[in-house]
Amino acid sequence: MPRIKMELLNREQNVRVEGDRHSQSSHDHVMEREDEDFTYLACQQLEYAAGDKFRITTEHPNRYLVVQLDEALFPSLVYVKGTSWEYEIPLSFKQAYPEKAFTRTKHYVSVRYATESEITQYRNLALNTHDQKHDSNAYPHAHANVETRNDPTFFARNAIDGIYANCNHGSYPYQSWGINQQADAELTLDFGRTVELDRIGLVLRGDFPHDSWWKEVTIAFSDGSTEQLYPVKSRSIQYFEIQPRKVEWLVLKRLIKGDEALFPALTQLEAYGKNVDVMEK
Repeated sequence: MPRIKMELLNREQNVRVEGDRHSQSSHDHVMEREDEDFTYLACQQLEYAAGDKFRITTEHPNRYLVVQLDEALFPSLVYVKGTSWEYEIPLSFKQAYPEKAFTRTKHYVSVRYATESEITQYRNLALNTHDQKHDSNAYPHAHANVETRNDPTFFARNAIDGIYANCNHGSYPYQSWGINQQADAELTLDFGRTVELDRIGLVLRGDFPHDSWWKEVTIAFSDGSTEQLYPVKSRSIQYFEIQPRKVEWLVLKRLIKGDEALFPALTQLEAYGKNVDVMEK
């Protein structure tokens, strides 16, 4: 079985140690662990600090992992390029996360290699509850040319975090991708490998009448093709069948407003299909 390692590092890149004053220093309280196929970190006396991050190291490059780096986050199936992934604990971006996420002193986090059935199944390939604002080498990853006021509640990553609440806007659970009324706003969804897609889902933010919506959306794909989508004013998930294609990324662009309200925004983007390369697991 391939090995996998997890560490909790501080700002200085040193492995953190659990601060249990009642115990003697021992390997059990050093926040690093390496096992076959699956590993975890657990503690009862450790509070996260600014600059802390998890580092996950795989024995072989380009692997599919299932991770859960806080009890308040849903597990994610991610594709990690190379052999290392660093996840910076988002203490500065807490407005877009549950209040209890990354708080207090008792923690349990885990990572494992994804199974073949998980890798090959037809599913929403856009979903990543552990995406970050910057490209951290784990995919899918969403980024955009505009995020309203650089506010975490309007980051592009919010559009693939699996939270569908769209009748309001602002902090959790109403985070979204906000475009600050920018006419040329674009969102890129990078899969980090080749996938085959045949269906797109959009959840438009519906804080009406504060919000507008997009009556036309262009999707450009890495193979040079495009699709035109025509959403309606609705808070429901809207699905669009598209011509199957193998791509590495897609871009939402040419977003045409449906009325004169000022603030169209995107709550969730779904992209359904399968992984093309299932040998790397």
